[in-house]
Amino acid sequence: MRDRRSNYDITNDVQLTNVDSVREAVCSIFHSAFSQYNKAAITQSFDDCERLFEGDFPTYLPCDTLYHDKQHTLDMTLALARLINGHERSVAKAERIGAERAVIAIITALYHDSGYIRHEHDHNHFNGAEYTPVHVSRGADFLKRYLQNINLAQYAQIAAQMVHYTGHEVEPDRIRLPDEKWHLLGHLLGTADLIAQMSDRCYLEKCRDRLYPEFVLGGLTVKNDDQGNPIECYESGEDLLRKTPAFYETDVENRLNVLFNSVYNYEMAHFDGERFYINGLGKNQAYLKKVLKANDFSMLRRNPPENYGTKNFPGLEHYLNQHPLKDIKCR
Repeated sequence: MRDRRSNYDITNDVQLTNVDSVREAVCSIFHSAFSQYNKAAITQSFDDCERLFEGDFPTYLPCDTLYHDKQHTLDMTLALARLINGHERSVAKAERIGAERAVIAIITALYHDSGYIRHEHDHNHFNGAEYTPVHVSRGADFLKRYLQNINLAQYAQIAAQMVHYTGHEVEPDRIRLPDEKWHLLGHLLGTADLIAQMSDRCYLEKCRDRLYPEFVLGGLTVKNDDQGNPIECYESGEDLLRKTPAFYETDVENRLNVLFNSVYNYEMAHFDGERFYINGLGKNQAYLKKVLKANDFSMLRRNPPENYGTKNFPGLEHYLNQHPLKDIKCR
């Protein structure tokens, strides 16, 4: 068996840094799941997603966030297509989501992190990670405009609400959607976002080296107590990892099992009984506990694929060299 590659999906078959590869995989899944579907909308949405992340989308700069990059977006979009297929295989015909809704869910997944991407005339923010606290709302605004532009305006408000299942800006019980099938798609969307990133082959290295800098730039490493005094949440990337097991056991498990109704189980119907994502997630958490028990972060030796980040933005690399993350004042 081939060793899993860092730029491939959980099955080691789909290249997550290649839009065409993921689009073909999603279309193949939908061709199997539905007698017909809006393939033109899927194709255009993937092409436009590539343009958005590359900086070829009108009025937008390229993606410059270190962790929330194109690979993550394509990874979670593929995971969502698989969960949708598993659901459609598992339920009675009357309970199926249907192709029309499924296409809107895929488009929502492709742009769920569009709120991290800056406008070309944004002179008030240095990096997209500064939008972390409001990135889902910004993504909702993008989705409303985008769906109107591709002649799917009737779903614009639905997608703008459903995308909030991927974030913490709006509590799930305050997300307003027309019926339970749309809420189910929201559960699948939020689940795909979590299980894809947390089963990533380089998840632990990415948390330390990419997510922590985003947290610093987004002002998430410090919060105020009830008296208004600052409390440091994460001192470093390694400290973020030390606190990840508790985060998983409280926040993540609650979202997956309670708020999202354990819809991750639909992956088994897609994979004929296998639990690739959940097992991958579990392996990462188990290995992290070994690292923490040994107190040896040199055990994290995987190299994530190069992304936009410091490669295409030397200014960011210079900024981080001149301003150690611990010295950056969080907003």
